[in-house]
Amino acid sequence: MGQDHIRYDILAQDALRSVIRKVLIEVAATGALPGDHHFFITFLTGAPGVRISQHLKAKYAEQMTIVVQHQFWDLKVTETLFEIGLSFSDTPEKLVIPFNAIRGFYDPSVNFELEFDVAATEEEESEGAEITAYPITSVEKPSEAETEAKTGDDGKKEGGSVISLDSFRKKN
Repeated sequence: MGQDHIRYDILAQDALRSVIRKVLIEVAATGALPGDHHFFITFLTGAPGVRISQHLKAKYAEQMTIVVQHQFWDLKVTETLFEIGLSFSDTPEKLVIPFNAIRGFYDPSVNFELEFDVAATEEEESEGAEITAYPITSVEKPSEAETEAKTGDDGKKEGGSVISLDSFRKKN
């Protein structure tokens, strides 16, 4: 099999991240989330370009999940990142999160989830990527173990499945 000079894995991740970008742009324009929509956004706190307070960095050394729902402010979205104001234990914080640092995006109001295998360093980034987009059957945010292999009472896998782009590429 030939080498992927086009890098479809990176193109696919960028396309799925543009979904998050577009949604956040619309929320920033209106200043509110439509209907019952709200988002859980998980990101790597040590990724390049992430800016959070030292207090939050100490508490969430590797990754953090924020909830964008009722109380947020100053949402600004650019091509590469978003800034948002949130309150943590009644302390206002400004976060800057590059889209490349996002590991997961979940909207429980419509059971929509995107997951990204985010490399901690650029060296790891070249090792491949895994992308998932599938409905979740519960309205609670699943744990990482549940997201990895969501199973029903009969032990069979429910919903969509995680497909490694590298393994898909090897089949063709």
